[in-house]
Amino acid sequence: MVILKVLVRTIFFYFFVLVMFRIMGKREVGQLGIIDLIVSILIAELVAISIENIKASVFITIIPIVALVALELLLGYTSLKSKKFRTFFDGKPSIIIDSGKVNYKEMVRQRYTMDDLLFELRQRGIKSLENIEYALLEANGKLSIFEKKILDTDYPLPLIIDGEVQFSTLKKINKTKFWLDNILRKKQIVYDEIFYCFYKKNSLYIIKRDELVRN
Repeated sequence: MVILKVLVRTIFFYFFVLVMFRIMGKREVGQLGIIDLIVSILIAELVAISIENIKASVFITIIPIVALVALELLLGYTSLKSKKFRTFFDGKPSIIIDSGKVNYKEMVRQRYTMDDLLFELRQRGIKSLENIEYALLEANGKLSIFEKKILDTDYPLPLIIDGEVQFSTLKKINKTKFWLDNILRKKQIVYDEIFYCFYKKNSLYIIKRDELVRN
């Protein structure tokens, strides 16, 4: 009888947690931010305790899980609206390689070793550091790599991310902030309104925050 109850609870929570994670909209662990990771760990602990404690009602576990998912959705929406909130909880990308030069100080600060860097390059089939123009350590721990041969083509280059100007890109395309200010002034757009802006084929492509919300 006890085994049957444990089995039923296990199957029930399997599908229940599956639904909760579908609501959260997460597809893989590598995409989880710190808030999502904490929620995931707490959900796993609550489910484990409930399966072991068969005498307790399942609602004692369901209620806090629903509350955690609701909190995660609320914090996710707040993070989308507030740049400071998002930076505080999720952090921001760190430049590991800038204009072909390894940023050793940032690597030390992020506790990111040369072995880690070389491993990522081997995983991408890149033979040498000399082939890299930029490498950014994302907030989720993944490394984004931009090769020189790619940047010399029509690959879109990020100019503004979450309202912040990417001066390394301006330097790459031989432009100044004054040039960028004039373009935005003509378009009657301020930096805080911009979610993402990239440069491609001598043109700017802008995605505003309100457009992101509507979509």
